Amino acid sequence: MLTRNQIRTLVNKHGHDIIAHEHMHIERGCYQHGCITTFAHSLRVACLAVWFADRLHLWNRVDLRSLIRAALLHDYFLYDWHDWDNGEHRLHGFTHGRTALRNALRDFELNAVERDSIAHHMFPLTPTPPSYIEGYLVTLADKVSATRETVSLKRFGRPAKPIVAAHASSNVQIGA
Repeated sequence: MLTRNQIRTLVNKHGHDIIAHEHMHIERGCYQHGCITTFAHSLRVACLAVWFADRLHLWNRVDLRSLIRAALLHDYFLYDWHDWDNGEHRLHGFTHGRTALRNALRDFELNAVERDSIAHHMFPLTPTPPSYIEGYLVTLADKVSATRETVSLKRFGRPAKPIVAAHASSNVQIGA
């Protein structure tokens, strides 16, 4: 079984280009659930999806690179859905999968597994389920992470939005 550090190493190895991308700095400044930024949430989902694949012994059925990349990009919508926008984001839960996919396709080359996993990670809120096991792992990891982040008592102590640098560092590492 993989350790937490081994999982973090795998996420960093297969997702480094995504983690270091300048648009991920937008995610560092946007809250997703409670006091968790979209960036931190995406890292948690990637690590948890790998953990699920490992604990369920799915290595002969899962493309690890696609799983990690899809998990990192599943919420790549690049805005804070809590900010007032004249109602544009009021259907965020139903639409952000498509927005994340559109942004991800603009910034990265994605295979069919990655595209499908990003687009359908909000199942069953959206009607179409993922077509690949990687998509189900991302969906499960997202639901578990979102629930933990939403019901955490820490959510009531949300700090001010973090100030982020304009460009990503080439040595971005996954934190603790």
